[in-house]
Amino acid sequence: MLIRDVVSNDAVSVSKNDSLRKVVSQMVLTNSASVPVVDADKNLIGVVTIRDIMMPLYPQQGDYVHDTLAARDFEAMEDGYASVLQKTVADVMTANPVSVALDDPILKALSFMGLRNLRRIPVVDGAKLVGVVTIEAINGAMFIEHGSKKA
Repeated sequence: MLIRDVVSNDAVSVSKNDSLRKVVSQMVLTNSASVPVVDADKNLIGVVTIRDIMMPLYPQQGDYVHDTLAARDFEAMEDGYASVLQKTVADVMTANPVSVALDDPILKALSFMGLRNLRRIPVVDGAKLVGVVTIEAINGAMFIEHGSKKA
């Protein structure tokens, strides 16, 4: 089975110049935790995830190791969310993300998902974004294809 058999072609994408406020709004409306980032020609240049957006609230990863949760001012951290939403996609996105092509086998996408703890992967035709593939779509297609067969 190929990616073209399970791709969702109605993927929402954003520009690197968009505000995170706009991105979060789209994520909420589409119930998605990641959004592909494209340039003016619709070439895939990155991905922005909810994790990318939330991490600036806690900018130093080493703080998790060297400080206890009891010492955190969580209310002040939450108050910082409004300023995070003013940032642009370019400030937090992951450039050159993993992607798959329409003619790739679905298990290639599933392998990336497993290795990198992803649930969605952009699908490209050359460099152009044409959709996304989700772990749910792959699972559904595999079940339809193989679920009725006896082991």
